[in-house]
Amino acid sequence: MKEVILLKNGELALKGLNRHTFENQLIKNMKYRLHDLGKIRYVQSQSTIMVEPIDERVDLDEAFRRLKLVFGIAALSRCAAVEKNMDVIIPAACEYLKEELMFAKTFKVVAKRSDKRFPLNSPQICMEVGGAILDENPHLTVDVHNPELVVSVEIRDNYAYIHGNQTKGAGGMPVGTSGQAAILISGGIDSPVAAWMMAKRGLKLSAIHFASPPYTSQRAEMKVHQLLKQVAKYSGDINLCVVPFTHIQEEIKDNCPEDLFTLVMRRFMMRCSERIALDQGCSALITGESVAQVASQTMQAIRCTEAVVEDLPVFRPLIGMDKDEVIEISRKIDTFDISIQPYEDCCTVFTPKHPRTRPQVKALEEAETALDVEGLIDEALSNLRFVSISG
Repeated sequence: MKEVILLKNGELALKGLNRHTFENQLIKNMKYRLHDLGKIRYVQSQSTIMVEPIDERVDLDEAFRRLKLVFGIAALSRCAAVEKNMDVIIPAACEYLKEELMFAKTFKVVAKRSDKRFPLNSPQICMEVGGAILDENPHLTVDVHNPELVVSVEIRDNYAYIHGNQTKGAGGMPVGTSGQAAILISGGIDSPVAAWMMAKRGLKLSAIHFASPPYTSQRAEMKVHQLLKQVAKYSGDINLCVVPFTHIQEEIKDNCPEDLFTLVMRRFMMRCSERIALDQGCSALITGESVAQVASQTMQAIRCTEAVVEDLPVFRPLIGMDKDEVIEISRKIDTFDISIQPYEDCCTVFTPKHPRTRPQVKALEEAETALDVEGLIDEALSNLRFVSISG
């Protein structure tokens, strides 16, 4: 019995004449994720993609695990692909789903007949398959409203596909269909979640991290690598740029009012990030800011930091979320336990005791007159390091 994986596109079905562009990118992303597992055929039909191993060494368990993390897939199922003949379909359904039927108490059969040449209509298919299942599994009862097991029979062009309950996919849009953006990533909880959320909307990610040795350790940077590795399981490869930030922070400490340290620092980060992002072909910046979460994320503070960004939009997917909501997502994508490791990032260096919460742009611009802003940025950007992160 041939076994395949059947994928449902979900949101892509709402696209218009350019829908094939999104579907082609999804298949390209799938091929990249599964390229080392062996020869696989991808067959696209309507809102469904069939993933069919064409050599014996393909690990279907591993393929299924990886595909669950690919953005653009709404749901997926392991299926038996059999001949379009009821004499084959009925015993195949009973045999292929034998274990699931054994442990279920209630079930129903759902049929979809895309090939209208098939002699039975959907209700007839359901009746025959359901009757056979009941004959072999007398402990079962039919529940059409809330069954434990949904037995699906899909009659398509080449095969009849038989499967049990679907597994929810990652959803969203295929990575690469919405352009490229750069995430400002620290070692905290928020920025990895922000990166994941924007990748889910189809953005290819680059990442920018600010390091301040000796105030921050190599372990802090390794923590960022780990976080991005988790995000990359969903987003694909991420190019990380590490910016040396020590000299800039020391200059801010020596020359700026203490209550403005954090805001001046963040303005430098935004200036550096915009230049790096533009050089890498990005069309936006992404941050993990959330209104009122910390002193530097009041509306006035956000306005002051964004004021230095001239050519790119700044996406803040967490802007209206509370910490519990962010933590819930971080646990889901397995970044939380990494984020809480006790290795501090540069945002905690020289933190003022009483930061300004309602700053004005003019006050920050005046504070920055004591600094060689462009010279410090040029120096930092001349010493960048790049790291390729794979999921």
